Order: sequence, then C-alpha cells, then structure tokens
Amino acid sequence: MTISLTSKERSLLEDQKSHEELCIQKYTGYARQASDPQLQNLFQNHAKIEQEHLNTINQLLSGQIPAMNQQQNQGQGQQQSQQQTQQSTNSFQAYGTPAFQPTDMEMCNDLLMTEKYVSGTYDTTIFESRDTQMRQVLNHIQKEEQEHGDAIFKYMESKGMYTPQ
Repeated sequence: MTISLTSKERSLLEDQKSHEELCIQKYTGYARQASDPQLQNLFQNHAKIEQEHLNTINQLLSGQIPAMNQQQNQGQGQQQSQQQTQQSTNSFQAYGTPAFQPTDMEMCNDLLMTEKYVSGTYDTTIFESRDTQMRQVLNHIQKEEQEHGDAIFKYMESKGMYTPQ
C-alpha cells in the first residue's frame, strides 16, 4: 500500500530514523566492548532488530507500508542493511577510544535510557500519524523497543546492577 505523508509525519519519521541509526551504532559498538558474552549477544541481537526498524522507517519514508510478516532483510535489502550497519559501526569508533572505556553497567544504563527515550518518541509519531496501518507498524516497533529495555533491565537486575526500590 502506498501512502502520502504530511510534512509533520515526514519530519517525525526522519527523527525516528536518526534514533534508529543511533541505536544501531550504540548496540554494535557496545557489543564489541562488552566483557560478558551474554551481554555481547544481547547487544548484537538488538542491533539486528534496530536495523530492521531502520529499514521499516525508510520504507515508510518512501511512501510504502511494509507488511508486518514480511522478512525485511532479503536479497538486495540485506546487502544494503549490512552496508548501513558497517557504516554505523565505523561512526561509533569515538565511544571506544582509550580515554573512555565504559563498563558493562555503564553501557546498559546508557542503552536503557536510550530505549526509554526512543519508545517515548514513538508515542508522538504514532499519535501524529493519519494512516491506521502506519500507526500499527510504528506501534509494533515501539513494542520491540520496550522489549529491548525490558531485556536490558532483566540482565542488569540478574547481575545486581539495577535494584528497583
């Protein structure tokens, strides 16, 4: 299905695109820096899902409503996705400089705050979208962002890094 975006919808989607790119950068870079293999795997998995989110946002920006069940990383799309992930990874180098080597806990805190923020920005984008199918697609992404936050929270809690009061 093809949609015509309002200028506000386009602007909000561009914001979500930049958020997804940042999430990919953080998850990819932190996966390389994490000392715990369990955390490395968690971050790598989240980076792949964030790349799917970015692909979906790009489809919306091109005026297409993606199918919810569609495999988004096939054929040429997969090659493009790998190139985008590599570009994102390369631009993340500053976080891994010798002057700043975050601990697993600091990385988790940063990503948990990032997921809280990104999930919240999806609220506005969802409510400002005219098309019901577009809202459903964005709601699906938002749910996955919340699941990322939940997984990070559970990891932190299991390692004694986060104790709710």
